[in-house]
Amino acid sequence: MPLKGCERRLRQIRRPDKEQLKDFLKAKGATLVGVGDVTEALSEEISHLNRGISIALDSKLNATTVRRLLNLQKLTERYLRGLGYRYLSIPPDSDRRNGTFVSRLYELFSHKTAATCSGLGWIGKNGLVINPDYGPALSWATVLTDAPFEPDRPITESLCGECDLCVQHCPSRALTGRTWSVRTPYERIVIYERCRSLKKGIKAFEAKPNCGFCINICPYMRRAKGYPQKRESRCLIRGVSLKEVPL
Repeated sequence: MPLKGCERRLRQIRRPDKEQLKDFLKAKGATLVGVGDVTEALSEEISHLNRGISIALDSKLNATTVRRLLNLQKLTERYLRGLGYRYLSIPPDSDRRNGTFVSRLYELFSHKTAATCSGLGWIGKNGLVINPDYGPALSWATVLTDAPFEPDRPITESLCGECDLCVQHCPSRALTGRTWSVRTPYERIVIYERCRSLKKGIKAFEAKPNCGFCINICPYMRRAKGYPQKRESRCLIRGVSLKEVPL
């Protein structure tokens, strides 16, 4: 039997178990794990890796979170390698490792795509992935693979509805108010230049990727699992306290 035929037969025998992988990664600390069909979002160079394993942590994006996400990716790689499948890990956003091959893939594939295709959330009017249970404060990593997982049901439309609290209260007026949908994925939801401009002008934001107000004001965030209500009284941007903003 030709080598390719042998490989195909081996893969048929050793099919990956999606639920087993999910349970394993959650036992190792992952908050959410999903698998999506990301075929439509792939460039030609990586078109063979048409399953996206989306991994989320309910933790703010910092060095510790990045290390945890990288470890979860390594565990996923080990699982896939053991079954003979190919994979490519897209590191967390703050671990771009400039100059490496992987760092050049950020323009080719987004963690947001893997998350929505895996049914773990939608893109909110704040430009972030919003999960119905954990809000928009999750940190993400992705592993692309050619393993023939049965994909989870994707989320294809925004669930923000008429809510536009983040748009109304964004201190840099960076949010356009447009509603995300897979039919119009390239609509400009955030004017990132304005976010960066605000950060540069306020010293308190030097160690943060943004002011975070569009995260904290989101009703899904304020109803999220484990959200400390006392943060509402401390979160103050340009005179607006979250305690003054109704859910």
